[in-house]
Parts: sequence; structure tokens; C-alpha cells
Amino acid sequence: MLSKKNDTCIFLLEDTTPAFANTLRRIMISEVPTLAVEKIDFNDNTSALFDETVAHRIGGIPLSFDPSKFNLHSECKCNGKGCPSCEVVFFIEKSGPGTVYSGDMKSSNRAVKPISGDFPIVKLLKGQSLKLEAFAHLGTGKSHAKWQASNASYMYYPELEVKKGAKNLEKVVKACPNGAVALKSRKLVLLDLFKADECKRIVDDVSDGDVTIKEDPTRFVFRVESVSGLDPKYIITQAAEILLGKAKEFKTELKNI
Repeated sequence: MLSKKNDTCIFLLEDTTPAFANTLRRIMISEVPTLAVEKIDFNDNTSALFDETVAHRIGGIPLSFDPSKFNLHSECKCNGKGCPSCEVVFFIEKSGPGTVYSGDMKSSNRAVKPISGDFPIVKLLKGQSLKLEAFAHLGTGKSHAKWQASNASYMYYPELEVKKGAKNLEKVVKACPNGAVALKSRKLVLLDLFKADECKRIVDDVSDGDVTIKEDPTRFVFRVESVSGLDPKYIITQAAEILLGKAKEFKTELKNI
């Protein structure tokens, strides 16, 4: 793990291939289950927005929840009928004038709520009102973007190569974006991995070929930003578990051939 700030993790994946790295990336995005509103029953909506528009906005609100407490509809003992183990119900009842925010969503489960109460849903004028029940359950990003767990990307690990007797090292430091490279004990080091692309051409020009930035195709710098109510570290480890499960299933199917 290289860093973790708020909803973003940056980590290093080593001794592997681009195919494996991309598989892990795709699972982080589209196969880690998250909680989102899937169905809404409108009792009253006299706002300026159609029911479908309000539903679309509510469906896109990320929800904070404990994934260990919920089952997928298809795997729940209630057979998908809806119970506290697979479904959460939100209630909204508000009259104008005023704005309906995500904080106005009253949950049937105290442990489940929007990650922020400040997402605007609809503005109500005097005499307008909104009353509804919203039903949330687990799903994955490959079914709909509202269940997408994260934005995940990666790049090859950049490496500085400096020829013996190389000159103009100070020029390289000054020419590169601020904080990208530095001289430490007369040795050129790369401080910011994500500025390596910006430095690449600059380094070649300024150093007359004495300094180059190359990419290691067996090492990957991953950046995972949670866009759901899940912690990015959980998303990473869960993606690895899902990939392991796929490998075991594939191995089992091979035996049946």
C-alpha cells in the first residue's frame, strides 16, 4: 500500500502481467456488490420533475452500509421477496418551499444511510410535495452503473535510469513538474510516480539521453477511488476474493471436461 487518503487507495502490484492487472481492475469496477436504490413507489410527486427523473437521482446516491450484513437477492433465504437481510427501505415525505436532500431519506435500517446528506434530489415550490418509498438492495456495476463500486486505474511502474557520469541532473530537476524528481545524496530519484509521464520527454531532451524513464511491465501502480459506500481497501481485497473464486470455479469446470 503506497497511500490511503479518504476514499482513495494507491497500491503497488508486482510480479504479474497486464492481463491479470486488467482483470483485477474490471472486477473492482463492476463485480464488487454495493447497495443502491432499485425500486421506488411514488405516493405523491407534484414537483417540477417527472417520477423517472427523481428515481434516477435517488438511484445514483451512494449508500453507506456494512456488506457483511446483507445478501444478494438471489442468495437470500427470502428468495428475493425482500427482507432486512437483503433490502433496505427509505422514506421521503416533504412539502415545499424547499429542497429535498439525501439527508431527508429516512432509513428502515439505522446502519444504512447516504454517504452524505447534502445530495440535492429535487427543489419544491410552495404547494408542491414529494412522498415516496425507495427500496435498496445489492447489485453489481455490470448490471447498472449505480452499483459501480469504484473508479480503478493502473499504470506501469516508472523507473529512472541514469547513465554513469551523467550530467545536467539539476537541469532535469528544474525542468520536470514541481516535486516530480529530486536529487538526494547526488542521486536522481523519482518522487511522484504519477508525474512520470510528464517528465518522460522532458528528461530525454534536457539530459541528452543520459537520463531516461522506462516502464516495468511486471509492476503496476493502482489507483482505486471508491464511488460507493464501501472502503477502497475492502473493494481491493473483495475483488481479489472474487477473482480467486472465479479461478476455483474454472478449475472445477475443467475437471468435468
